[in-house]
Amino acid sequence: MAPTPPLAGLRVIEVGNFMAVPFCGMQLADLGADVIKVENPRGGDLTRATGPFIGGESSNFVRLNRNKRSLALDLKSADGKALFERLADGADVVIENLRPGAMDALGVGYSALAARSPRLIYLAATGFGADGPYAQLAGLDIIAQAMSGLMSVTGEPDAAPVKVGVPIADLGCALYATIAVLAALRVRDRDGSGQFIDVSLLESAVSFAVWEAGRYFATGDVPTPSGSAHQAIAPYQAVRSADGWFTFGANTQAHWLRACAVLGLEELAHDARFATNELRLAHRAELIGAIEAVTTTAPSAHWTERLTAAGLPCGPIHRFDEVFNDRHLAARGFFVDAPHASLGPVRQIGSPMRFSRTPARIERAGPLLGADSADVLRGLGVGDDELARLSSQGVTVLA
Repeated sequence: MAPTPPLAGLRVIEVGNFMAVPFCGMQLADLGADVIKVENPRGGDLTRATGPFIGGESSNFVRLNRNKRSLALDLKSADGKALFERLADGADVVIENLRPGAMDALGVGYSALAARSPRLIYLAATGFGADGPYAQLAGLDIIAQAMSGLMSVTGEPDAAPVKVGVPIADLGCALYATIAVLAALRVRDRDGSGQFIDVSLLESAVSFAVWEAGRYFATGDVPTPSGSAHQAIAPYQAVRSADGWFTFGANTQAHWLRACAVLGLEELAHDARFATNELRLAHRAELIGAIEAVTTTAPSAHWTERLTAAGLPCGPIHRFDEVFNDRHLAARGFFVDAPHASLGPVRQIGSPMRFSRTPARIERAGPLLGADSADVLRGLGVGDDELARLSSQGVTVLA
């Protein structure tokens, strides 16, 4: 018999679009929660309309929304609101990332639902938080990256601003949301009450500025872009080789001295300019120039093999085709196939959370719109005649 996942028996209602809340919902679903994704019957989660498409379905959606059930429900209708209230009455958690106040305007925000079910945990993920001067501004990942300072330290010096290559504000907010939900469940176990959780893209992104805060609050210096180089350690970056680039970091004095030996640069170990990490930072341009004079004489694989053999942190810079076919990840079974109602097996990125007794699960790819409407509504006591009426009036979609 398969082991019971950590969050089995927990019911989560997700009202989300695009990334932050759906990625949070995916984490909770992977951990075994019954995540019911409530979607607008007219098109559903906006991610469904983003390409690339496979067999008419969004490739992004079927991966981001795995393990969930889809309930198509028009929350603007009286019937839809009443059904959502009944659904939330039996839920443990509601997570949503509509614009601030949208759920309240529909009559199904935290205050209304908590009055019916005081044990309910309700999380709202927004661009800028539930209050404050920016609360009503439109929030997108790139806006949060820009306003959080992340874009001011990303990229090369004196170049056009660039964002982090993945939607780090969205994803970070989703992970904070997941942690917060789990913490609130622990509190509820302790005292029996639910609560409201407010997470935002902006604050999630700012929270990543650990090194930058350490520098600014200590010295007043404003951090600037430094390419792949670390803010506080040198050498710790990508360096050139004969056939491209590789990364390595000498994050301790012992590592630095060992790197000098591996690279045949023993003279640098005795150079006063590079005697300490602080001095190496101050003279980083000369330091990397001296290192690359050697590393450009051989390919990346040559250097990563030698550095690895010496116990030094290093690695190649992989494209995603290499990542998705990586032998280490394959050996650990990190990429798995999940069944989809119309597409067949859909390859998924696995969960990085590995439990010795209660593993995460990946049982199915993201659902068709309304695929589970009938089952969920029948679970609320809705009969077949009523289902037909709700469907005919556009309150729900029965896939």
